[in-house]
Amino acid sequence: MNSKKSGFVTLIGRPNVGKSTLMNRLIGQKIAITSSKAQTTRNRIQTVFTDERGQVVFLDTPGINKAKNKLGEYMIKVAKRTLEEVDVIMWLVEPSTFIGGGEKYIIEQLGQVKTPIILVINKTDTVEEKDILEAINAYKDVCDFAEIIPVSALKGHNTDDVLDSIFKYLPEGPMFFDEDTVTDQPERQICAELVREKALRNLNQEIPHGIAVVIDSMKERRHGHIIDIDATIVCERDSHKGIIIGKQGSMLKKIGSEARVEMENLLDIKVNLQIWVKVKKDWRDSDMLLKNYGYDKKEV
Repeated sequence: MNSKKSGFVTLIGRPNVGKSTLMNRLIGQKIAITSSKAQTTRNRIQTVFTDERGQVVFLDTPGINKAKNKLGEYMIKVAKRTLEEVDVIMWLVEPSTFIGGGEKYIIEQLGQVKTPIILVINKTDTVEEKDILEAINAYKDVCDFAEIIPVSALKGHNTDDVLDSIFKYLPEGPMFFDEDTVTDQPERQICAELVREKALRNLNQEIPHGIAVVIDSMKERRHGHIIDIDATIVCERDSHKGIIIGKQGSMLKKIGSEARVEMENLLDIKVNLQIWVKVKKDWRDSDMLLKNYGYDKKEV
């Protein structure tokens, strides 16, 4: 019998290069939340891909960029530590020849690791073939890459090649999770992330960085068929609270109904979702509040 391979892979890249979209495409199920605003992913979301070849555990790190506050510092520490703990690093970039400050910072970090690095040039559906070749040319010598793969995570072009390459570099060994596991995150955390994703999508640029979502309770009714979920959106200012709630509650209603649909798909049960909005000033710079909202300093 063929021996199986299994190991850990991390996705890194500047914010908005499509890391969560690629993860969702590879896993084939929506777990990592996706948004075009920076700082969408704050925790290492572990998703698990299993097939006849073995098992890949993906760690989706927060984007590696310079810190502006305590939350930022936390995110960078998590991201850097992950690079040393995994079997394969996948670095996602856009199909451009411009290597900016964000990329240079990542190149610096990658220079310090011995892990095989696969460069994935994403969003190939947005450019011509010659642009893709130029991008490969611009990047090929900045690091010692194990492979360079152009893909479109959005359209699913070449994403199978990514999995083939990952398996090439994984060690042989037993599976870490049961084969029907898709994520080790508790459902409660995924539901909180879904609410945060809908808020990010619907609110204007100013607010999203300053929100956290807490699931206060999640209870299935005694006769089954429906689950009651209470969630709180925490924001930093009274003015933000008004915007999140919207005229006569319209914005909150929109966020809630969009999140509810996804929760029902995820949990496979009818959901009754209630959302409240609370103001906690400067929660992003308070160690205690960060811990309260699931970002634990001790884990770093």
